[in-house]
Parts: sequence; structure tokens; C-alpha cells
Amino acid sequence: MLPYLEYHAIILGPVTLQVWGLWVSLGVIAGVLLADRLAKKNFLAPQLVWDLAVWALLAGLLGARVGHVLFYDPSYYFANPVEMLYFWQGGASSLGGFIGASLAVGAFTKIRKISFTQLSAYLDIMTPGLWLGWAIGRIGCFFIHDHPGTLSNFMLAINFPDGARHDLGLYDSILAWVLLALSLIFFKKLRQQNSGLVFLFTVALYAFVRFWLDFLRATDVRYFYLTPAQWGMGVVFLGLTFWQIYGKIRSTPIK
Repeated sequence: MLPYLEYHAIILGPVTLQVWGLWVSLGVIAGVLLADRLAKKNFLAPQLVWDLAVWALLAGLLGARVGHVLFYDPSYYFANPVEMLYFWQGGASSLGGFIGASLAVGAFTKIRKISFTQLSAYLDIMTPGLWLGWAIGRIGCFFIHDHPGTLSNFMLAINFPDGARHDLGLYDSILAWVLLALSLIFFKKLRQQNSGLVFLFTVALYAFVRFWLDFLRATDVRYFYLTPAQWGMGVVFLGLTFWQIYGKIRSTPIK
């Protein structure tokens, strides 16, 4: 069992740093820098990595916040609309973030006229950075404990004031570190294929594990017995399936 440590803010004189926002910011920086390094080592354009990352991150963060407001506690935020803007205090929806980032990537590829093969190559390059950023960002969730789970005597349970519980922020961070390692291994083996398989496999694995982990959540709202994130993981699977089918159609020569 692990001790309960809760930190919401770091006060440095007149400056107050929100812990969740700090860890998310560190994750974003580390993830993009890793993607930039991999792009340079594999002779891809680092500037395109940065441009794509900015589009996906901004739209993903906006979508994650909007998703949290709409899916998790709409009555509270509609009664306190100004707090919709307090994203640095935590509160983000994976489903909303996925939708926002996906729409941004789609728009980016259309505007920049990027081919399916090019996009696949860059997504594979950026996948390790995605999981590095996710792993670091979820540490912020762990410190503010905004995803408490059910009571448990599991060895990784956190000794909350009301009893030992699962902490889904911690579990999600651990999962992301594992996916980071897997993505680096697969990238070395598949990087010449420009297939998008590194991205597809690790995101599908995350969606599968995350779906089952969400049954451990104690306070999340449910719609027909499933959390918004669980419904979102279904959307992810459908999107990945469409991506794979579309890729095969594009790569099949017309006879």
C-alpha cells in the first residue's frame, strides 16, 4: 500500500504553480522534444512534427476540457461558467481530447495536403512522445487524486483518508510508461514501413486496458453503466478500425 500524498499547488513567493498544470506542461514539452529527436534521426521534417503537435495539442486540450464540462459535471459548470476556463486545476476528458485532436489532425492533413503514407510515418514517429507526455501528465493527476477508485487492499492502492483505494491517475501513468517502452521497441522494428502500426497498436492497447480499468473508478458519472471514457474507448476502436481499412484501400492498386 502506498502513502497518500496530495499536492494541488506549489507556492514560490508571489507565484503559485498548479501541480496538475505543471505536470501536464512538462509532459507536453518532453513528448514533443522526443518526437523532434526521432524525426531528425529518421530524416523526417522536425518542423512538421512541431506543427502537427501544436494543432493536436491545442485542439486536444480544448476538446478535453469541453468534454469534461459536458460529460462529467455540466450542471456545476453551467452554474459557474467562469470555472470552465480553469483548466489548470484539472478536469479533462479523454474522449473529448481524442475527438478534438483527431479533428485537428484531419484538418491539418487536408490543409497541408499530407498523404496517408506521410501521415502514418509521422504518427509512428510521434507515438513514443505521445506516451511519454501522457505518462508525465498523469503524474499530475496522481498528486491531486482527481480519479479515486474503489476501496482495495491491492499493493498499489493509495491510503486515502477514508480508506485504501485504487488511484486511476497512477494506473494510467504506469500504463503509459509501458506503452512508451513498447512503442520504442516497435518503432525500431517497423520504422521503415511507414505503416502507422506503432500508433495503431499502442493506442488500441491503451483503449483496451483503459476500458477495463475504468470499472475501478469510484466517482465518475455513468451512462448506461459505463463511464464517458469507456464509451470513448469504443469510439477509439471504431476510429482505428476505419483507419486500418482506409489504409488498406489506399495501398491496394487499382486493376
